[in-house]
Amino acid sequence: MILGHIGARKGSKGVPRKNFRMMRGKPLIDWSLDQLLEHPMVDAVVVSTDDEEIYDHAVAKGAVKIGLRPAHLATDTAGKWGVWQHALEASEAMVGPVDAFLDLDCTSPLRLPEDITAALELYQTEYPDMVMSCCEARKNPYFNLVEPDASGALHVSKPLPGGVVARQQAPVVYEHAASTYVVSPAYLKRSKGLWEGRVIPYLMPPERCVDIDTPFDFRLVEFLMQEAGHG
Repeated sequence: MILGHIGARKGSKGVPRKNFRMMRGKPLIDWSLDQLLEHPMVDAVVVSTDDEEIYDHAVAKGAVKIGLRPAHLATDTAGKWGVWQHALEASEAMVGPVDAFLDLDCTSPLRLPEDITAALELYQTEYPDMVMSCCEARKNPYFNLVEPDASGALHVSKPLPGGVVARQQAPVVYEHAASTYVVSPAYLKRSKGLWEGRVIPYLMPPERCVDIDTPFDFRLVEFLMQEAGHG
């Protein structure tokens, strides 16, 4: 049993109510929700939200009826992990034991269905605790990310002996792309956060890893979706 999940909190300071804002002809959440509902490897879909309109919309499209998320998981400071744990527990009470928990971030609608397939296949092949979508970092802490010391002088964030004079010499660094996750239910139940187990990357091109946090991001994703012919 593969359970597809989307978390869609009602509040958003950067882009008010962004999860249900129209994007290229349909609510933003539907770009991810439709991918889950239509994917042949996904057996059931659940949406965790504190928004009654989003909840009713998702249930009408076929999501499992788990009710609204608890108030303590609907605050600005509530972490993704607790939301996942609650959604898994509530869903298993409805659909039975889950073998893989697949989360799509609805603020990253540029992923393709083949990204979901590849992430699930990586999980089924490698047996990690979690597969996390990543892309190659555009800035590297060994080369061109800097931070100030107590005097305000800048230094490379992660200096190496002898220094790094070309980006190609720097160790590979990935960006955590908030897009697609596949999590072991056993790991999700026993752990307190993302990084306690064996987490491996599923690499995506950076142009499919844009996450909407600001009005500019929203306009950028609309442009990229138009360029790709979505909607």
